[in-house]
Amino acid sequence: MPTTLQIHRPLLCAIGVLAALTTFVRAEPNAEPTAKKKIVFVAGRPSHGPGEHEHRAGCMLLADQLNKSGLPVSAVVTTNGWPADNSIFDGAAAIVIYSDGGGGHPAMKQLGELKKFAAAGVGIGCLHYAVEIPKGEPGNVFLDTIGGYFETDWSVNPTWQANFKLPKHAVTQGVHDFGTNDEWYYHMRFRDGMVGVTPILTDLPPASSLSRKDGPHEGNPEVRAAVLERKEPQHVMWVSERPAATGGGRGFGFCGGHYHKNWQLDDQRRLALNAIVWIAGLEVPKDGVPTPTPTDEEMQANLDKKGR
Repeated sequence: MPTTLQIHRPLLCAIGVLAALTTFVRAEPNAEPTAKKKIVFVAGRPSHGPGEHEHRAGCMLLADQLNKSGLPVSAVVTTNGWPADNSIFDGAAAIVIYSDGGGGHPAMKQLGELKKFAAAGVGIGCLHYAVEIPKGEPGNVFLDTIGGYFETDWSVNPTWQANFKLPKHAVTQGVHDFGTNDEWYYHMRFRDGMVGVTPILTDLPPASSLSRKDGPHEGNPEVRAAVLERKEPQHVMWVSERPAATGGGRGFGFCGGHYHKNWQLDDQRRLALNAIVWIAGLEVPKDGVPTPTPTDEEMQANLDKKGR
């Protein structure tokens, strides 16, 4: 008569094989997931009237759409200007600044930090007024990091209806030709020879955009000659790549974004999101970043009070 051990030995072997297979099957889902790219938005302080320069709401809207896009990104937002604690930038693949500019630009006292980020290959992007910084050392840092900037007494800031035909580029994937009324800055200061800079949004501004008297933001002989006499189309969004010898990395400047409502326009919003993903070093999906049209409720979320 067989012993109990003899009876159960085939069963024990089968159980052992099954356990080994189960261990193998379970191990595969635990493979190292694709690391998420950290994107840090720096939202400037409240500015202008309701619905204009909504830095906080704009950053939070774009960050939320990125986090819900299904792409391997993790977007965070710091508000009221440059954060007191720079540790929020630890591990960042990209930094996007949406704020007022000029002498009060959040990066004015952080130029050394921007240089370090750029040297480490971190992507840097600026939305609307954040493309303006004083010429000289600050302007040179922007030329190096994002490829261009708004220079006073050279660039202008009128509101006008622009109509864009898009070039083929990773950041234009899934975006259709579009037109929008915004405060599209133009006649920007770019790197000499546009080295490493690719224009994305370009149009010839109407003569009415130069109807104001000359001033630091309003007009100057150079821009009048370029637009009114030579009829030179103006670039109001661009992307750039930095030389590998200086750390590589990417940047962009987007001159629109004065009116918060324009983030509800699918093509304008997707274009900005594509650019953010691109400077973070990710491949832009062939149909662009998935971005459902924000509801009116979502557009109203996180707005600054501004006397509302």
